[in-house]
Amino acid sequence: MTLTQLVLDFTGTLSCDGVLLPGVAERLKELGRKLSITVLTADTFGTAAEQLQGLPVALHHIQTGRDKAEFIAGLKSSETAAIGNGRNDVAMVRMAALGIAVIGPEGCAGELIAVAKVVSRDILEALDLLLKLLRIKATLRD
Repeated sequence: MTLTQLVLDFTGTLSCDGVLLPGVAERLKELGRKLSITVLTADTFGTAAEQLQGLPVALHHIQTGRDKAEFIAGLKSSETAAIGNGRNDVAMVRMAALGIAVIGPEGCAGELIAVAKVVSRDILEALDLLLKLLRIKATLRD
């Protein structure tokens, strides 16, 4: 699997109560050297731009899960990883070559777990999978 794009949900995935989770910024900086990163968010708390300032990500505001699916459809999905935690992330995660559901402090939608290729206990573990790809190989091996 060759990945060139990473699409992330913000609220509940990268953040809790609108605040970036500890350790996320460092991992995004490292991943930004390897992948083009986009954060899609309805920005429930209105903090995404401030919290992501200075990080190697493009921020796009969306309203629905359909908006996220349309964004992914405009990418080369065979080279895209997507990570989320909510019901509005289902189509996005399903369409990506590598879809990861994270169970963070705000929980994870059951529908998302059902379509994800990988489920991680938290965002740090999910991002580490992309930094250490052999971990994914073992998980997805037939």
